[in-house]
Amino acid sequence: MYLDELRALLTRHARPDGTTAIDGVLISKVEAADPPSASMTGTVFALIARGAKRLALGDRVYDYHAGQFLVASVDLPVTGHFTEASPQLPALGFGMTLEPAAVAELLLRAAPGDLPPVTGPPPLGIAVSDASDDLLDAVVRLLRLLERPRDVAVLAPLIKREILWRLISGEQGAAVRQLGLADSSLAHISRAVRWIRDHYTRSFRVEDVARMAGMSTSAFYRNFQAVTAMSPIQFQKQIRLHEARLLLAMRSSDVTGVGHRVGYDSPSQFSREYRRQFGVPPSQDAARLRGTTPTSTGDPTPALP
Repeated sequence: MYLDELRALLTRHARPDGTTAIDGVLISKVEAADPPSASMTGTVFALIARGAKRLALGDRVYDYHAGQFLVASVDLPVTGHFTEASPQLPALGFGMTLEPAAVAELLLRAAPGDLPPVTGPPPLGIAVSDASDDLLDAVVRLLRLLERPRDVAVLAPLIKREILWRLISGEQGAAVRQLGLADSSLAHISRAVRWIRDHYTRSFRVEDVARMAGMSTSAFYRNFQAVTAMSPIQFQKQIRLHEARLLLAMRSSDVTGVGHRVGYDSPSQFSREYRRQFGVPPSQDAARLRGTTPTSTGDPTPALP
């Protein structure tokens, strides 16, 4: 019942840019199962109403479909795509940004014993679960506001808080709750993730980033790998390659220059790691992304047949 109305609302209110009149709420409508593309997750709650999607993070693969949702509690580099979508049955998805301040406010309002304590190692940075009827109901009521614009300013924040509470008190609650805890392990790892993202072109020592995050080197390395499915150096490489692909897609045909710009001193290493990540060398991928045929390139690696 809820999924039927959710699909109808998403279909009616989908825009080409994915935005809505409700701050922090996005709608996806995809009519083809395109090849995987690289992106950052953000901290987000993403619910599938029709179709299916696959995300890869490091060596982990996450599949979720209609009636399931994904929570990303850390902004992570992923490769993903809708695996079920067509013009006749477009894939439909709902997304809502998870704000640490909003999580913290709800945690302060919760009565003692309402939520189990967060213990043990930090939860995975990405997790998939089935959506409960209560959660689907709240999402539907939020989207109904798009048809009553005068209600959005007053009611949307209330329903968004309800959705957040359903997440905090649900199966993936530990991951969402840690977003609002300033001294949680997830908060320390998130601080390191932001630093690496902001300084991805620079070499660094893991010991220095661990110190900046306020953790011992061994605890930092263990927790970073648990949350991101990668070592800090592998994470930096993912960021570099994602940024390089974005630059190549936008304008640059100077593959060697792009590699240097994202932090690679060796053109051959850049080309080798790019091809390992995306399946083709950078010059060939750039031409495909821009819909052109490669003419000249700084890419020292021959194209795959």
